[in-house]
Amino acid sequence: MESLDSLLDEIRACRVCSEALPLGPRPVLQISPSARILIASQAPGTKVHHSGVPFDDASGDHLREWLGVSRQEFYDPAKFAIVPMGLCYPGRGASGDAPPRSECAPLWRGRLLNQLSDLRLTLLIGSYAQIAELGPGKMGERVRNFREHLPSVIPLPHPSWRSRHWIAQNPWFVDEVFPVLRKAVREALA
Repeated sequence: MESLDSLLDEIRACRVCSEALPLGPRPVLQISPSARILIASQAPGTKVHHSGVPFDDASGDHLREWLGVSRQEFYDPAKFAIVPMGLCYPGRGASGDAPPRSECAPLWRGRLLNQLSDLRLTLLIGSYAQIAELGPGKMGERVRNFREHLPSVIPLPHPSWRSRHWIAQNPWFVDEVFPVLRKAVREALA
């Protein structure tokens, strides 16, 4: 198995899609072989691109609240690996950030996930991560049927400001998913 340090050096030096990245390449992720929980997300936003810290924005605040974990716990790589489908900020799209670059996941995702030897729970954040892991389908239906993927996978909406509207229309999300999600997180970290 390749060393994580050499893989991360290779990722940091990647320039495959640099011409298409409006802010240039800056891979943002968090990983340790001992991580118990994988957060499979979409791609960094502009704030995260500038800070270099995954979920270092309002969506991260929402996600940590959903999970019932502190900022300190969340940023402990021995507890949480954060590996987005696209490691660099992809730019703006028609209605928010553009999708993750299609070149990224095939290059790095499998090699990164091979490093996670103690993984107990995977949280699929947003439709891009859900499609990559579970195949085609609608994000809302997957979240509604989250129990089908337990105990090792929980699909979730992206915790961005846009999800507030979705959550308001789907109050079962807080009532049904949060208790199960928080219990699964605690058990995975125990």
